[in-house]
Amino acid sequence: VVVLALWQAVVSFTGISSYVAKGPIDVWMFLFVEEDAAEHWAELLPLVAQTLQDAAVGFVAGMVAAVVLAMLFTLSKAVEAGVMPLALLLRSVPLVAIAPVIILITGRGTTASVAVIGSIVVLFPALASVMFGLSRASAESLDLIRVYGGSGLTALLKVSIPGALPSLFAAARVSVPGAVTGALLAEWLSTGTGIGGMIVKFSASARFDELWASVAVITLITLLLYNIVALIETIVLARWGMGARL
Repeated sequence: VVVLALWQAVVSFTGISSYVAKGPIDVWMFLFVEEDAAEHWAELLPLVAQTLQDAAVGFVAGMVAAVVLAMLFTLSKAVEAGVMPLALLLRSVPLVAIAPVIILITGRGTTASVAVIGSIVVLFPALASVMFGLSRASAESLDLIRVYGGSGLTALLKVSIPGALPSLFAAARVSVPGAVTGALLAEWLSTGTGIGGMIVKFSASARFDELWASVAVITLITLLLYNIVALIETIVLARWGMGARL
């Protein structure tokens, strides 16, 4: 409610032309009240579906890469010392600057470009969160595994990963909006499809109602997905006896 009120206040009191700036009331009228509202939804839903598909690709790729790298870093400090500087270097360069190189390598408009761009947005926050969770494994439990002759991999699978579930879900929650952002960026720079691709076209053709409506819809869906992940987190952690979230 506060966000909607601030949005409407900015539109109403900053002197921005009402032709360009649309408030929540304008978006509501466009999507639900006007006679051709059904046609507006028919145009937006395929775009939203494409963006969610692209976001899912980036989310899965980024989360899998984060978990795998975190496990490798935990098992081998040599791997961490060799890979982490490269990861930090990649993170320090703005994604918009390296996106043309990524697109050149993977091909314009390909699923690979969407996966790489989306996974880069997801990877680094998720990696930091998962590594933090793995580092908090119970020392007594790890000692018990070693006393019984267990390997580092056994300790990782039986102690560290279960104990890192709160951090893993925290990474998933943070990665949901990141994956959507990555999908929008990939669509804008590479594929030209979905909400990210159409926003540029809506702006160029002065279709500001469609532009604001598409942004509002994808934002609302992102918030919904975030809360769905939080609900799943609560259920899973309760079953594992971890009532408090990280």
